[in-house]
Amino acid sequence: MPSSYAAAASGSPSSSRKPIPVAAASTRQPAPSPAAAPAAPSPSNPSGISDSDPSSYSSSGEETDLTSSDPAAASVVSSYLSVAGDGADLSKVGIFLSSAARRRSPPCLICFDPIRPSDPVWSCSASCFAALHLHCIQSWAHQSASAAPSPTWGCPKCRFPYPKSETPTSYLCFCSKTVDPAPDPWILPHSCGDICGRHLNANRDSGCEHTCLLLCHPGPCPPCPAIVPNARCFCGSRRETRRCSHQRYSCLGKCNKRLGCGIHRCPVDCHDGPCPPCAVLGNHKCECGETMEERLCSERVFQCKRECGGMLECGKHSCERGCHAGKCGECPLQGRRTCPCGKKDYPSLDCDAEASTCGSTCEKVLGCGRHKCHERCHRGLCVETCRLVITKSCRCGCLKKEVPCYQELTCERKCPRMRNCGRHACRRRCCPGDCAPCPEVCDKRLRCGNHKCASPCHRGACAPCPLMKTISCNCGQTFFEVPCGTEKNQKPPKCSKKCNTARLCRHKLECRNRLPQPHKCHYGACPPCKLICGEELSCGHRCKLRCHGPIAPPNPEFTLKPIKRKKEKHIDCTPGTPCPPCQEVVLVPCFGQHLGQERAILCSKKRQFPCQNLCGNPLDCGNHYCTKACHVLQIPLSQPEGDQSAIQSLASASAFAEPCEECDLPCQRVREPSCSHPCPLPCHLDDCPPCKVLVKRPCHCGAMVHAFECMYYNNLNAKEQQKVRSCGGPCHRKLPNCPHLCSEICHPGQCPSVDQCMKKVNVRCACNTLKKEWICQDVLKEYRRSGCDPKQIPKNQYGIGLLACGEDCMKKVRAAESELHLRKTQEIKSSVVEVENVPKRKKRRNRGPERVESSKFQEIKAFALKCLLVIFLFIVVVAGLYLLWKGVYWLSDWMNEMEEQRVRQRHLKPGRM
Repeated sequence: MPSSYAAAASGSPSSSRKPIPVAAASTRQPAPSPAAAPAAPSPSNPSGISDSDPSSYSSSGEETDLTSSDPAAASVVSSYLSVAGDGADLSKVGIFLSSAARRRSPPCLICFDPIRPSDPVWSCSASCFAALHLHCIQSWAHQSASAAPSPTWGCPKCRFPYPKSETPTSYLCFCSKTVDPAPDPWILPHSCGDICGRHLNANRDSGCEHTCLLLCHPGPCPPCPAIVPNARCFCGSRRETRRCSHQRYSCLGKCNKRLGCGIHRCPVDCHDGPCPPCAVLGNHKCECGETMEERLCSERVFQCKRECGGMLECGKHSCERGCHAGKCGECPLQGRRTCPCGKKDYPSLDCDAEASTCGSTCEKVLGCGRHKCHERCHRGLCVETCRLVITKSCRCGCLKKEVPCYQELTCERKCPRMRNCGRHACRRRCCPGDCAPCPEVCDKRLRCGNHKCASPCHRGACAPCPLMKTISCNCGQTFFEVPCGTEKNQKPPKCSKKCNTARLCRHKLECRNRLPQPHKCHYGACPPCKLICGEELSCGHRCKLRCHGPIAPPNPEFTLKPIKRKKEKHIDCTPGTPCPPCQEVVLVPCFGQHLGQERAILCSKKRQFPCQNLCGNPLDCGNHYCTKACHVLQIPLSQPEGDQSAIQSLASASAFAEPCEECDLPCQRVREPSCSHPCPLPCHLDDCPPCKVLVKRPCHCGAMVHAFECMYYNNLNAKEQQKVRSCGGPCHRKLPNCPHLCSEICHPGQCPSVDQCMKKVNVRCACNTLKKEWICQDVLKEYRRSGCDPKQIPKNQYGIGLLACGEDCMKKVRAAESELHLRKTQEIKSSVVEVENVPKRKKRRNRGPERVESSKFQEIKAFALKCLLVIFLFIVVVAGLYLLWKGVYWLSDWMNEMEEQRVRQRHLKPGRM
């Protein structure tokens, strides 16, 4: 042992409590490059340790000072640092020291209560070094040992098995030297304050016999810092001065050790452990020397698949073994021989002679193990299946039955016993009582609240969650691990690194020199940017407030929540506050772009408004103006760009634009040429269309009606209108003085032939006896001469009475009167005779029944129908009587058969008995 190491190991505890800055293991160290070549010792490395030693790298420049949290942690490592110097490796124990220095050890994994400095604890010294309450681990050990088939119990965290005899019974310090260590504020909790002195077990395989130089501490012991002057590499070809914990190393050269074949050497680089098998290919023979194959040198000894076939020592039998080396050996049939059942010996029997049977019972035990073969001594195997019928019980004992011996008896009863877990029944058919362990997964929620128990179903409480949660600072370079389920109550570690959060606003290049001094790693938002935003708004102005752009990904106050099954959407950055509305003052016109109606409004609140005027925009008709209230003008798509520029404004692009009202007044223009009909179109800008209205005008005689277009008829003069209205046929108008029609062509005005009618008229006397033909104008003259007005004479009386009656008229009158008198007298006499011959009608109540006389044929027909009705009724009665007679006979036969069956049944019953 070096003198420095011995002096440090023999140092007093009081002298080792001087605060010394050390490197905390909670920070990540840069890994050394494996390609770095070993350098010569420098003045800063007086011990001459090779630079290839991993322990020679120092990370004190990137680690936290433990003395800043508690001087007790520095006193623990002071003696170790005096020996290790720059090669101190506290990467494993540093986590436990930093946690103990903050007086915040992880909570107990069994009860999840915090471990106080004054609580009795037990720590796992074999693997995980987790600290637990003493009473919790004692209860855990007793429950685990009683439930397990073997008397062992495991650590709740690492599951390392401990025998039942190592169940903790007392409160010991970390180094197990002091019982019930008293709490001391100047040393770590649960520590005795003396040098640890535990053997560095990790280095015993390399010959290390040193002990730990730290004061009594939690966690694993650090690597051995002692110096070994002549440390040999794995292959033994190189010697270096190295630390004891790293004295086993590789020189990166060829191993060159003799391999197991004894012929070749190892081609692998310098390595630990045995060399690999020889991989050189070659042609090798099998053990019998008959087969040659190309095989690896490490597999050069092999057997082929052919049988040996050589002669045994007896010279009579051949060897039945496979490929082998050496002689075949003795014959197995030489020496003492017996009969097949083994009861009779043949001491001097040749190996080629067959032993005869003895003739007695075989009595070899059969395959069942309980009965013997009952056949005579025989060659060959006995009967494989024992067919002796015996009474067997099933495996669970619920069923007994006679079955052949070879047959296994099982019942269908399911085992109701509970398995070893105490939660599930066995449910196996015909269970013999040794119920199998429960195959189900426990799947209970662990106390961590994040995971479920993945162990097989068991009794008692589940083991604590074996996972660890990493709690780090914002940059992630300083971290420590805590058991799963306790992360909610932890605080983030303090990190001395600078905050490396890059700004995301538009001034990230301008505000580098204007920010406050660089600050340390932190949670939450960085100091805000103090420059003016200056971002161009949509209206064209620029924002004049302080910068409010996006900030880095949100890092709220440190909280750890259980991992959810569904991952939340990742947010790249937290969006900043949008720029406020523009505050510039602008002039905004009204909807209708009326002059003098502009208002001063903020740019962000710029909205068009209606003024008190009417719209006044010319309508499409060109004759009237819009009478709506002031509204947003709508520019039609068909309007050319030149006209659009006059009214183009914010109003034209507004969503509230609406067209002016449509003129619904009729056209009020005077048509040219003048017309009495109004224009059918609504109010319009162009000339009115020609009038197409049909004008009805009758002809002059009134025989037909003409239909003319208004425009065509009105364009004619008076003569042309008179000419167009003529139908071209006879006038057909009645003359005023006579009953005849005008014979002129259809003409306007009065008929010209009123008094010159040349029609012929039949003129008669008053008694219509005399008749003559006159011209109509002569008849008119006669009427006027006699003082009569021709207009008042009916048409059927026209011309009658103008002639005077003569003698012929008187004779005709007298003959007619005599003939009329004779006819009247004859009619009176005939009517009297007819009245006397008509009999008087009797009154209805005195009338008798009227007789209706019928013919002979009708009487014969009625008699035939009555005869047919009588014959039909007779047939129906006879058929009913016949069916009744048949039914009675059938009923009688059926009753006789039933009686015979009863009699038969009575005779059969005594015979059966």
